[in-house]
Amino acid sequence: MKNILPTPLQYKKNKLTFDGLYLDKIANKRTTPFYLYSKKTLDFYYKTFFQSAVKQGIPEPLVCYAVKANSNIEVLKRLKKLGSGADVVSVGELKKALAAGIDPQRIVFSGVAKTESEILFALKSGKKGIYSFNVESIEELELINQIAKKEKRIARVAFRLNPQVAAKTHKHISTGNKTHKFGLLKIDILEALAVPGFWTNTTLVGLSIHIGSQLTDMKATVAAIKELSNLAHEIELPLEFLDVGGGLGIDYTDEERMKLASIDLYMKTVSVALKKFYFDKSEDTPRIVFEPGRILVGKMGVLVSRVVRTKTSDNCHFTIIDAGMNDLIRPALYEAHHEVLPETKSKKMITTDIVGPICETADCFGSKKKLPTLKTGDLVVIDNAGAYGQTMASTYNERAIAPEILI
Repeated sequence: MKNILPTPLQYKKNKLTFDGLYLDKIANKRTTPFYLYSKKTLDFYYKTFFQSAVKQGIPEPLVCYAVKANSNIEVLKRLKKLGSGADVVSVGELKKALAAGIDPQRIVFSGVAKTESEILFALKSGKKGIYSFNVESIEELELINQIAKKEKRIARVAFRLNPQVAAKTHKHISTGNKTHKFGLLKIDILEALAVPGFWTNTTLVGLSIHIGSQLTDMKATVAAIKELSNLAHEIELPLEFLDVGGGLGIDYTDEERMKLASIDLYMKTVSVALKKFYFDKSEDTPRIVFEPGRILVGKMGVLVSRVVRTKTSDNCHFTIIDAGMNDLIRPALYEAHHEVLPETKSKKMITTDIVGPICETADCFGSKKKLPTLKTGDLVVIDNAGAYGQTMASTYNERAIAPEILI
C-alpha cells in the first residue's frame, strides 16, 4: 500500500518493539496505561514538513505547531529546538509554549472565545507581544483594540477568514464552512477594515484560514487558498504573512492510507495554489505560516495498556483492557479507528471486542477484531495516539490521567 507513514512500532521475532526497544522491557515496572512517545519520529515529521516547504519554494515558512494536538512540555521543548513556533487556542497553551522557550514572536493565538485576561496576557508576552491574534469576530477585534489602547501597546492581528469551504473530514472537526463557529466571512472583514475606531491600537499583519483536521483530500485546501488570496488582493494592504492553517491527516485506517496526501504532495499543492492565486498577481511576498498538529505528533505516540481479563457472553468475546475512553476519547467521540496491536504476534487468532473499564458502552477500541487469545497481564498497544490522546484525556470515573514517557 502507498503512503505508509513511518512509525516507531515494529515486530521483531513476533515481539513488538518501539524505536527498536522491546515493548515488554519498556513497560516492565511501569503501571499501565501510559502514553509512549518517540523523539526520533517527532524529529522526522517536523524536519520533513519544514524541509518540504523550503523545497517547494515557499517564502520564509513559519511552522506554528498546533499545541492542542499534544501539549507535553518535553515535546514542546523538542519542537522549539527544531525551530517551531506555536499555534495556541487558550492562555494555558500559550503559557505552556512560553515555558518551553518558544519566542512570543513565533506564536499565533486562534480561538473564538479569547477572554479579556487571555488577550492581556498575550499582549504583554515579551517586548512586542505575540506574533498575531488570529481574530475570529468583530467583537473580538474591538476588545483587542480597547485592551491595547489601555495598555498603550499595538496589537498585531490577522483576520481568520471563513472561506465557506466544506472539507472532507468528520463533521466535528470541519471548521471552514459558514455554519461553523470559526472565522469571519469576507464581507465582515471588509466592513471591519473600514471602521477607523477598530484600528487605533491594532495593526493588520496577516490573513489566516483553517478548514479542519484529519484532511486527506486537497481540493478543499486549494479552494480555501483561492479565497484567502482573493481577499488579500481585495484589501490592498501590505501583509507580513498568509496563514494557510493545518489539519493534514495521518493513516489511521487502510482506507485513509490509500487516499492520503503525503507531506510533499500537500506542500506542492499549497505552493502551486499560492503561486496561481496570489504570487502571480502581486509583487508582495508575505511569509507563509503553517499550523500543523496531528501530522507532526500523531504517529510518534501510542497508548500502552494491559489486559485486565477476558469475558465470553454466548457468542460474544470481550478483551477488557485497563486503558479507557478517558485516556483516548477519539473512538467514542468520532467513531475513530485506532489499531490495537498485541505485544506478541500469533497465528492463532480469535474474534473479540476490545473494551475498557469505563461505565459507558462507547468505551470500546474495536469491535469484531482479530487478535490472539490474550490473558491477564498481556500488553497491548493502541496505535497513533500521539495526537489528541493525552490532551483530550479526563478523570472520568475518577481515573488518574495516564503518565507520558518520551523515548
